[in-house]
Parts: sequence; structure tokens; C-alpha cells
Amino acid sequence: MDDNKIVELYWERREEAIKETALKYGRLCTHIAKNILLSCEDSEECVNDTYFAVWNAIPNERPNRFSAFISRITRNLALKKYEYISAAKRNPIAITSLEELGDCVSGTESPESEVESRRIEITIDKFLWRQSEEKRTIFIRRYWYFDSIENICENIGYTQSKVKSMLYEMRRKLRKYLESEDIEV
Repeated sequence: MDDNKIVELYWERREEAIKETALKYGRLCTHIAKNILLSCEDSEECVNDTYFAVWNAIPNERPNRFSAFISRITRNLALKKYEYISAAKRNPIAITSLEELGDCVSGTESPESEVESRRIEITIDKFLWRQSEEKRTIFIRRYWYFDSIENICENIGYTQSKVKSMLYEMRRKLRKYLESEDIEV
């Protein structure tokens, strides 16, 4: 089913919307949640929470890109759940991904104002769209979907050293770009 039709089902408050969302985006949401949580049970719970969150969010919003909208909700819920369940345990892939980006974009305990956060988001988005599709895909798979280097290599067909090198170079360029846009890193 077309994304616009799915969004319309949500607007009409029809439960069929959740079924259609699960059919079209269930695997994507599960992939995102599993990469962060490393547990089938926790991932399944996170995906179900995603459907509930989308159900509650849509009357207030009409997303332009439903796939990005649902991916973002899944990712945020998985990160919150990960934080909750992992006081002693750590997902080495997610931690490594976040640490790699730490040199470019530093998070703080108390978030910046919503306006500044949105400005940073827009700036990173502009940076990524200036990169080749190949580089952008690798960057997003690593830092948005938390794919391992091995998984990226398997799907893209590059060696680990090439992917690591590309990611390093992208982080370096991102840092420089953010600084040129007067964003403190």
C-alpha cells in the first residue's frame, strides 16, 4: 500500500493502518531495533511500541516521508530502551558507532534548545546530500541504523579497511563542515 494511503488510514483512525504499517515497514523497524538492542524479544517489543507511537503521533503530524518518520520513531524508542536495559551491558556496535561520531557531534546531558538542535540536524542533512550516494549510504547505515562494519562490507562489497577509511574521512569532513557553519563541536 502507498505511504499516503497508510497515513490517511491513521488520520481516519482505522486500525487497518497498523496492519499495513507492519506489512510494509515491519522488517525495517525490526532491523533498526535489533541493531541497537541485540535481542529479538526487546526488538519485537520496541517495534510494537513504534506502532503505538505512530498511532498517537499522526493526528498531530502529517509526515512527508513516512519511512523516515517511522524509522526515526523506532530508532529513538530502541535507544531509550537500550539505555534502560543496559546499565551494565553494552552493545559494542552501537557504542562504537556513537563514539566514532562523538568527535564531530557531541551530546550533553541537558539537550540544547530545540531550535539549535534542528539547526544542527539541517546542517548535517545538507552535508550528507553533498556527498556521493555511496558515501551517504555507508554513513547512514553506520550511524543511523547502527549496522556493523562487517554488515556494511557484506552489503556494499567493499573491504573493511575501505569502509573504515570512508567513514573516517566523512567524520573529518563533517566536523570541518559543522565548524564552517559555526556549530560548536
